[in-house]
Amino acid sequence: MERRLIETDILIIGGGTAGCMAAIEAKERDPGLKVLIVEKAHIDRSGCLAGGMNAINAYLNPGETPESFVKYVRYDAMGIIREDLVLSIAQELNNCVQRVEGWGLPILKDDMGKPVPRGRWNIKIFGEALKQILSAAVQNAGVEVINRVNVTNLILDDNRVKGVVGFGVRDGKLYVISAKATIVATGGCSGIYRPNNDGTAHHKIWYPPFNTGAGYAMGIRAGAEMTSFEMRFIALRTKDAIAPTGTLALGFGAPQVNSKGEQFMKVRYSDWGGEGSPTTIRVYAPTMESKEGRGPCFLDTTHLTKEKVRELKSSYLDMYPNIVLYWAANGIDPSKEPVEIEGTEPYIIGGHCQSGYWIDADRKTTLEGLYAAGDVAGGAPYKFVSGCWAEGLIAARAAVSGINDKVLSPITEAEIGREEARVFAPINRMEKEKDGVRPKEMEERLQKVMDEYAGGVRTYYEMNEERLMVAASKLKTLRGQIQFLIAGDMHELMLAHEVIDRIDVADVLVQHLIFRKETRWPGFQTRLDYPKRDDENWLKFVNSKRNMETGEIGVFTRPYYQLVPGDRYKPK
Repeated sequence: MERRLIETDILIIGGGTAGCMAAIEAKERDPGLKVLIVEKAHIDRSGCLAGGMNAINAYLNPGETPESFVKYVRYDAMGIIREDLVLSIAQELNNCVQRVEGWGLPILKDDMGKPVPRGRWNIKIFGEALKQILSAAVQNAGVEVINRVNVTNLILDDNRVKGVVGFGVRDGKLYVISAKATIVATGGCSGIYRPNNDGTAHHKIWYPPFNTGAGYAMGIRAGAEMTSFEMRFIALRTKDAIAPTGTLALGFGAPQVNSKGEQFMKVRYSDWGGEGSPTTIRVYAPTMESKEGRGPCFLDTTHLTKEKVRELKSSYLDMYPNIVLYWAANGIDPSKEPVEIEGTEPYIIGGHCQSGYWIDADRKTTLEGLYAAGDVAGGAPYKFVSGCWAEGLIAARAAVSGINDKVLSPITEAEIGREEARVFAPINRMEKEKDGVRPKEMEERLQKVMDEYAGGVRTYYEMNEERLMVAASKLKTLRGQIQFLIAGDMHELMLAHEVIDRIDVADVLVQHLIFRKETRWPGFQTRLDYPKRDDENWLKFVNSKRNMETGEIGVFTRPYYQLVPGDRYKPK
């Protein structure tokens, strides 16, 4: 197998939202450093911003402060967040947005030249080309980019990351990259649960289908400490098209209604805050309405004028044009009929929720020389685009200042050989045995297990200990079948490693779900056997670490520290 050996100062795994900002910041901090982004896809259209955005969802509008942002995020996350991380993000939000505006991002302004708010923490943008704007800024900063390389594992020198190994999904080469500091910014994890749509539409999902948990998995396999995987994210989206609903609710004032026409958030969920409820309740409520026979549920757009409908469609064209095509193809007029909504399958995301690496204020993980930013970084929900930019900045600053003259041992032939054998095993097996398990088959099995036993769409996201134990057992069996994975080409080899990574993430997720014996986030994490929130015993973080010798997942807790005074459950 042909190899390509590369040395760099700072390696960034993932050229998405956080990765681009981290690379630019590192290069600007020290232009003499070699900064390299390795991207599985192509940086021009990779990551969560590939389709564009029509709003910045984390921004300090007039009257808000970093402290008020922390209070809101703490409320939205049901009382548990890393306040130090969220505060540091809030202090950088507006700076990051203004910086990207300077690179060419169009922001909608009022007559006074101020950004136009969309709700309390949002501002409107014209962001269809947002990813290309970031990509161009990366190139202009002098950052080197290698596209279409799938990083598979971290290489350690004791507890320090000294590099990575990956393979080219087009050229088939083995890439061995040595680095003085590494920032993992690969995004979160989709595809571990059965999606809403089946068959050829199975990738019509909310979170990018190519974000498959690689960043989590390589850290899990290297023994990094992880946090809060049990706080899954379930998005409330339009049915079938799976388009974002914030545009309808925040941008165009559409309330949630059930099949009876009731604004059920006001009728049955007023104790949670009604339409102002935490995000988890805004998913939990319509799910329960459907379970209890009052579904389907909708966002009521029938108050919109023809002009407003045109404006609505224009807003979606900046980030999710498929729903405009869907309405046209099916003769749907949002001013005449409400838009049906549903929850998606669960995702593991550190940007909307807080699953990810356990990090310090500098975004340093528990592995020396490894930093995490964006969706893969734990403890700080409600990041969205601008929060991921902020974490990229913070991680890059720390990585640059953390580089020293310490000489790391080179990546050895034995280390390269072990990973090379693991990486190409499915292709080699295909050549020798001609038979085995295809990645798609293993993916479908994983999704079926998680959907039925670990709180998927089929069970209204609900779970109990007995079902979770079945999930853990079946995942163990599934892991034993990895030895039969086969791949016919480089693309299928990539799919094979994506499903292996998802199994590693699912393992940790199930152990976290078993460990937290309360319902902290209804809908996101509903325990039928522990239906109440238990602040006395569970106002703390659930963390885990994989034993490098046995492969067992050890689960434990970390204490909660409150930095910003005020009630944990009220935004102001």
